[in-house]
Amino acid sequence: MRPSQRAADELRPVRFIRHYAAHAEGSALIEMGNTRVLCAASVEESVPPFLRGRGQGWVTAEYGMLPRATHSRSPREATKGGQSGRTQEIQRLIGRSLRAVTNLAQLGERQITLDCDVLQADGGTRCAAITAAWIALHDACIHLRAQGKIAVHPIRDHAAAVSVGMVGGNPALDLDYAEDSTCDTDMNIVMTGEGGIVEIQGTAEGAAFTRAQFDALFDLAQGGIRQLIALQKAVLADG
Repeated sequence: MRPSQRAADELRPVRFIRHYAAHAEGSALIEMGNTRVLCAASVEESVPPFLRGRGQGWVTAEYGMLPRATHSRSPREATKGGQSGRTQEIQRLIGRSLRAVTNLAQLGERQITLDCDVLQADGGTRCAAITAAWIALHDACIHLRAQGKIAVHPIRDHAAAVSVGMVGGNPALDLDYAEDSTCDTDMNIVMTGEGGIVEIQGTAEGAAFTRAQFDALFDLAQGGIRQLIALQKAVLADG
């Protein structure tokens, strides 16, 4: 049994709060165990210079952690002169994951920025951010369509992410901090609703992992992502 008393294929309790931020075109708060991430979508009627005149839009993301999201205070990155490499890598991952399921041509020449702020961290923050940011992006596109700025909803499919890892020699789904900090293998997997793979990030923290262990971890992630996408659909159905 894992420290959290969960089965190997069991997610932490997951809850979404849709329309969490009053002023954003789309927003969602995700609670995944003790991890809390707020994602807010902002629409800008312009695109980056490299896209001007090309008739398509852009989806990007920014990611950050509040100073007391963790057990001890971490100074805001702005006070340290810039973003860390980890922060830049995560926000690029979020942007890539959302663009993979967005028809940018249908978005028109505008940009949607997803601000993903970690309020409380207990492992899996990048995966939680991707899963909640998809809802925020979806709702921002609903807002644009209601205003008559786009003709069709440009989101082609769902997208969600989950962490997996080898914990104590066994594959486990949705690692919390206690597991993530001691696991032998740490992996983050992003997939679409149709089962397409967007990205796999896998690292042997201790011993190298085998192909059989990778297959077991991937199967766990696929099952977990199916559950997360089902929860996304349920939240949208609730209005």
